[in-house]
Amino acid sequence: MAQISVEVNGRPYAVGCEDGQEPHLMELAKLFDHQVRQVSQDMGQLGDTRLFLMGALLLADELADARSRLASMQTEVGRLQSDRARAETRAVQALEGAAKRIEKLASEDA
Repeated sequence: MAQISVEVNGRPYAVGCEDGQEPHLMELAKLFDHQVRQVSQDMGQLGDTRLFLMGALLLADELADARSRLASMQTEVGRLQSDRARAETRAVQALEGAAKRIEKLASEDA
């Protein structure tokens, strides 16, 4: 298990993670630090616990919005796939009908 130091609101924190996950954890810490610093700017210095709580709640809100948008997009993709399948079925039926008419015309000429 790896251990790295991340900085949030100007203070270092030792954090453990799986080996190889260090760069990802550093990016997450930067994201959280940015959120905490924004809360601090907007609301003033509240103390680390309240700053961290507000930062975490704002990130959770963004995550909930992203999940909601993803669910909507997945629903839309499902609808579009269904529409495409119906269009393909109609196209196959039209081609089969055309082929039958061509065969009928060819047999009449023979």
